Amino acid sequence: MVTIVPLETPSLGDRSYLAHDGEVALVIDPQRDIDRVLDLARATGVRITHVFETHLHNDYVTGGLALAEATGAAYHVNAADEVAFDRTPVSDGDVVEVGPSMRVAVIATPGHTFTHLSYALEADGEHLGVFTGGSLLFGSTGRPDLLGPDHTQALVHHQYASAHRLASELPDDAQVLPTHGFGSFCSSTQSEATTSTIGQEKRSNPALTQDEEQWVADLLAALDDWPAYYAHMSPANAAGPSAPDLGAPRRADKQALRASLEQGEWLVDLRTRTAFAAGHAKGTFNFGLDGQFSTYLGWLMPWGTPVTLLGESEEQVAEAQRELARIGIDGPSAATGRPQDWTDEELGSFPRATFADLAQVRHHRDVAVLDVRRRQEFKDGHIEGAVNVPIHEVLESLDEVPRGEVWIHCAGGYRASVVASILAAQGHTVVAVDDSFDESAAQVGLPITS
Repeated sequence: MVTIVPLETPSLGDRSYLAHDGEVALVIDPQRDIDRVLDLARATGVRITHVFETHLHNDYVTGGLALAEATGAAYHVNAADEVAFDRTPVSDGDVVEVGPSMRVAVIATPGHTFTHLSYALEADGEHLGVFTGGSLLFGSTGRPDLLGPDHTQALVHHQYASAHRLASELPDDAQVLPTHGFGSFCSSTQSEATTSTIGQEKRSNPALTQDEEQWVADLLAALDDWPAYYAHMSPANAAGPSAPDLGAPRRADKQALRASLEQGEWLVDLRTRTAFAAGHAKGTFNFGLDGQFSTYLGWLMPWGTPVTLLGESEEQVAEAQRELARIGIDGPSAATGRPQDWTDEELGSFPRATFADLAQVRHHRDVAVLDVRRRQEFKDGHIEGAVNVPIHEVLESLDEVPRGEVWIHCAGGYRASVVASILAAQGHTVVAVDDSFDESAAQVGLPITS
């Protein structure tokens, strides 16, 4: 009997997979921190013999090459991909035998990239599922625009054809096993589904229910910005990344932290937004581990900027270090403890509030409202009079931030805290709204427009 085990990476919105028959295993799209995969294989008592990549990823650094080297597994990458390492090349129509019971059929599914592959898994003549990477997702597909506007039109039509190919060549009960679609910006749209089959997608996925012209128009209209760090992922993956060094980072004392700030380095406070607002070392930025930490830090921080992690514990720092390694940011410094351990200066702080507080305040004084959601979110509905500066544009658009007291909000509070920390470091008077926009803003009487 073959078992398929997903390995979740919630902060990046991705899944990797280990499939095994009790003796040998294959791995699909492993993240860079391969110790998770090795630990799972060891706990399961199986030997990894094959590693497959669906594509050169845009949202994380792969662990595929390092895993293959660590296990002696064959590393299957599209023969058409230009890479700087030895691999076992595969192409459309190939079949790879994995142990005595599993076979993997290679299916070309361009759309997310031109060389994207999907892998259909069979065992004892039964179609178990298809690893679709960034092709057919739950209720969606991978986005077709990450290679730039010159290729988007071609890729979006490829994506439509690829979805239909999978639907026509695989049985309805075959599982759909995507890499993206769980919060990743590689997905065209997001879904709450956690499992699906080809049959379910035929009934509900717009790529399979709409005609091509309508689907293409709807998908392109829904596309939004993607994280800036994506530009560095595919080249890193083509070069053949090593496994990360997850040993203890260099320690930084108060003097070193002060020097780092003066040199323009980023000091990142990993604590919750509640703790940060109550007291923090001035000049530090709040990217809490309770949200999409690596996605937003990688998006905002100028690439190559040295970073120091400030955490309450060694465990918190280690988690953040692992998250950063997944997107190719290595070698951070670190300090642990409390803000008083990181600076001799008076601590900074700012108030947190709800949308009800904002509605009440607007009755008796004029305050600016800064909406840091993405432009499509803002377009779908926003507080009347709010200024929209998306979180990823804040550093380049500081002159657009209103003067005076600024109430900052997003959809749920995480992004608002990030931006509040950045603006506070710039000397702005800020209030971070820590509340649900969809559930609270209109209900408390704030005028919503679109």
